[in-house]
Amino acid sequence: MPMIELTVPAGSLTDAGRKSVQRDLANLLLKWEGAPDNAFFRSVAWAYLHELPAGAQTTAEDDAPRFRVDVRVPAGALSERRKAGLVQEATALVLEAAGLGEADVMRVWVLIHEQAEGTWGSGGKIVRFADLVEMAKKNA
Repeated sequence: MPMIELTVPAGSLTDAGRKSVQRDLANLLLKWEGAPDNAFFRSVAWAYLHELPAGAQTTAEDDAPRFRVDVRVPAGALSERRKAGLVQEATALVLEAAGLGEADVMRVWVLIHEQAEGTWGSGGKIVRFADLVEMAKKNA
């Protein structure tokens, strides 16, 4: 099941962005995975927001806020085209949630972690990619 995590310095998102960014990122991930748009898949697309305390994020250059999006998907779930689309749209979504523009595009990094077959578990058992495909067919 897809998971997406956004790590940001506290206070770096707008109020509206903070309210919507998690659900928006989860829906974006489902879109790029090609998952059916239904209650089952929305319920298993988890999104986390990690807000770092003041001073917990910096660069060698400055203290301007930076944003990290960590995506976890089963290996093979995203083609190169889908990865590129996800990265582009996630970056735009985070910039919007932070009230930033295109000039700040390099402040957002998207890291895609592909879980190897047999390393994903849910419901007390290993879930394989073929199991996910079957779930998608049953819940389409």
